Amino acid sequence: MIKSIQKTTMRFSKVLLAAVVTVFSLSVMKVNAQGDPIKLGFIPLTDCSPIVMAKELGLFKKYGVEVIVTKESSWANVRDKILTGELDGAHCLFSMPFSVYTGVGGKAGSEMKIAMMLNVNGQAISLSNDFCGKVGFKQMNKVAPVVAAKLKAEKEVTFAMTFPGGTHDLWLRNWLAIAGVNQKTSKIITIPPPQMVANMKVGNMDGFCVGEPWGGVAVKQGIGFTQIATQDIWKDHPEKALVVNKDFPVKRKEELKKVMKAVIEVCKWLDVPANRKKAASIIGKAPYVNAPAEVIENRLMGNYDLGCNLGTEIYDNDYMLFHKGGMVNFPKKSHAIWAMAQFVRFGYLKDDPNYKAIADKLILQDLYKEVAASMKIKMPTDDMKPFSLTMDKTVFDPANPEAYLKVVKK
Repeated sequence: MIKSIQKTTMRFSKVLLAAVVTVFSLSVMKVNAQGDPIKLGFIPLTDCSPIVMAKELGLFKKYGVEVIVTKESSWANVRDKILTGELDGAHCLFSMPFSVYTGVGGKAGSEMKIAMMLNVNGQAISLSNDFCGKVGFKQMNKVAPVVAAKLKAEKEVTFAMTFPGGTHDLWLRNWLAIAGVNQKTSKIITIPPPQMVANMKVGNMDGFCVGEPWGGVAVKQGIGFTQIATQDIWKDHPEKALVVNKDFPVKRKEELKKVMKAVIEVCKWLDVPANRKKAASIIGKAPYVNAPAEVIENRLMGNYDLGCNLGTEIYDNDYMLFHKGGMVNFPKKSHAIWAMAQFVRFGYLKDDPNYKAIADKLILQDLYKEVAASMKIKMPTDDMKPFSLTMDKTVFDPANPEAYLKVVKK
């Protein structure tokens, strides 16, 4: 009887010990999961500034999160790392999550979530020197005849953007449509942003659309000129966003909110002109954008040397903006619906997607509202209202994108 009791006691002790060890292990795993550094990627572009400068200025630490920022080689690389969880989030093309989800730029149904916007404006369409003297700054009526002549002489005209269905792709295609160029006659290729200038230098394309500083670098190196800035096409257009993998806002919501607070604070800092020189000197370094600080600074300040003896264009209230009193950072569902309508317009999608359902699924608008309210940040009240672009006056009603698609230029 005594031996039986002893054996039972020993078995119970082992079971109890095993249970304690399991609970302890799970607790440690939970602590580790919560304490793991947050990994945010960026592409070498001027508008990576909110991510990079939040790190450099110690704002992530201020809000109690450890963040590692990593330089990525292409938008496709960013997409893949977010989807696999290798990155928790990244500086990302605003329209990329919708491109990926609808199957334009990735496996259909793959979810990347938009937490907030990082900037508006500040991209450009650059043309090679073959166009110099034939097409001037914002001379949209002269683009089609020069393209037609080039096609006749060389049989091919090539333009580059950075990701299918990404913002640069949409600005390029809108530019072609406004200029009256049939897009089926042009070859449109995908090139990562930092490789644009080198590819134009060796003649791989006739023009490209990309974010700064690469338009400015093309001018500085004398290989091309700025034909138009994207804010001329659409003032205050959405551009980059803080995009996160689908698990981050579920499993580490409080940490994501802290990241967003740090980014909002640095966006406000970046909109102070006196701070832009410091930002340019830091992000221009090799670990980040790896481009001349003066080129970054000039275009950040709205001073555009256009190249091709076109002089300088000064932007005062429509250069690259990061906060604008809270108007920039709010992620609009109407803009998401507009982007997806472009996929249909330009032939990426044969049928209309479920616009609103996709926007609702991929934009974490409620999370942004929670963070903004806690920081007393103003929010725009015009989401889901009709709007039009600066150059293309076709009215877009986010409640009825089908009507827009019937009348807009292809």
